[in-house]
Amino acid sequence: MSGQERTRRLAERIHEVVARLLEQRVKDPRLGLVTITDVRVTGDQREATVFYTCYGDAAAQAGSAAALASATGMLRTELGRVLGIRHTPSLAFIPDGVPENAAIIDDLLREAAARDEVVSRLAASAQYAGEADPYRHEERPGDDPAPGT
Repeated sequence: MSGQERTRRLAERIHEVVARLLEQRVKDPRLGLVTITDVRVTGDQREATVFYTCYGDAAAQAGSAAALASATGMLRTELGRVLGIRHTPSLAFIPDGVPENAAIIDDLLREAAARDEVVSRLAASAQYAGEADPYRHEERPGDDPAPGT
């Protein structure tokens, strides 16, 4: 098994175990509705960055971040026991920016759709600057006939 494959499988296993431990073992009342979105493990498998999202306002998110910080030691201990590897990676919990980025993208798409609607209305009422067909159709005396005719 290659090193990258082993690292990827370790990240998946950490994802599963940490999510289960948060659900079953962490009893901190500050911990809100937290979802583990991704885990990234360094190439030497010594550090794991756990990305999470939290439902609620800024106060709930700050409380969840504090609860995760206080539970990090217990989570790492349990993780080491479950994984059974020589060195248990240190855990760092980072709030995931995906929901905020998705909200920004949704706003931009709404603005673009509104702008397209305005452009469509303007295009429907647009008129040609000159004649509708700017090409000459009548033949004048002395003009060469079109090639191939």
